[in-house]
Amino acid sequence: MRILGIETSCDETAAAVVEDGRSVLSNVIASQIRVHSRYRGVVPEIASRCHIEFILPVVAQALEGAGLGEEGEGIDAVAVTRGPGLVGALLVGVETAKTLAWRWQKPLIPVHHSLGHLYSPFCELVAGQSRVLDIAPEDAGEGTPEWRGELRPAAPSESSADPAPGPRRHASRATRRSFGYPYLGLVISGGHSSLVRLDGPGKVRTLGSTLDDAPGEAYDKVAKCLNLPYPGGPEIDSRAARGNPTAFDLPRPVLHARGYDFSFSGLKTAVIRLIEVLGGTERVLGDELLVCDLCASFQAAVIDVLLHKAERALRDEGLERLAIVGGVACNKGLRAQAARRMSRTHLVFPPPILCTDNAAMIAAVAHHIEPLSPDEAMRLDARAGWRLD
Repeated sequence: MRILGIETSCDETAAAVVEDGRSVLSNVIASQIRVHSRYRGVVPEIASRCHIEFILPVVAQALEGAGLGEEGEGIDAVAVTRGPGLVGALLVGVETAKTLAWRWQKPLIPVHHSLGHLYSPFCELVAGQSRVLDIAPEDAGEGTPEWRGELRPAAPSESSADPAPGPRRHASRATRRSFGYPYLGLVISGGHSSLVRLDGPGKVRTLGSTLDDAPGEAYDKVAKCLNLPYPGGPEIDSRAARGNPTAFDLPRPVLHARGYDFSFSGLKTAVIRLIEVLGGTERVLGDELLVCDLCASFQAAVIDVLLHKAERALRDEGLERLAIVGGVACNKGLRAQAARRMSRTHLVFPPPILCTDNAAMIAAVAHHIEPLSPDEAMRLDARAGWRLD
């Protein structure tokens, strides 16, 4: 069974074709990072306009990459991210998917964005079938730009649970093939953070979620205070590797609170106040070593909270498997610390290209979801605040 997946929940316009819920035959992503970098964050209206412009070329590239025709020949169903996300962005994907499903007379399957991330460890990339278009600011609203190269699937060492030297390394393909239910999923991205128990593709129970700022959002806000480029996650991760994680004693919000909820707003505020204590932004920015120490201390606090909650949830739920997914799962510091702290846990990180928003995970998990009836498909709408449970 081959499913075309469409993802437009935020600032990535993506389409993919996945066979039998596993094999990624094509995976195409149009990234808007360069468009939004001038604003230090995603501008919803601009994101929606970019989705409108690029959705059809991206779908066409995905079909072509999978060796399928433009009229849906060989496609058995269409899947789309219904939510959560930016409502304007979601609507572009939902209406496009509805139109294609109606035109091709194919079933339509709505998918929860976080459920896609949680299923991403089961996706198997086909070498050379992933493409990323980096949309330049001048391209937005200027017609369809040329594709600027290819982002190949991560090498096994990049996809493993421990990309840096550590006590345990996994062969990526072998590890993901042996991974199964039940397992604990830690979803960490720019807009979401949650701990979820999964007993099957559709059998999920949320244990805890973010109370305020998601980890990726906190990274972007701290990076903005330090005048680092957008997106802030990779910039802070890079500088954290050169800094001292114990240089500053930053708080670990709700670390020992009952339950598994996360809170990073207080940590972000603590960093802002620390910058003021250290002499203000200009003083801090004039000392690169100081910036690296701040980044390292902030990242250490975030990672400590995430992994402490995950460790406790694994113990309380009696689970031995953990999948860390979402955009922040690309963080090298997080991957290294998780491998060191969880040497007795079957730990899996998806390849980086499947951590950020993509349509392969949407098409893959849709294989396990009941399609809508034709009437339901035509009434499908976007749900910006759709709860996973």
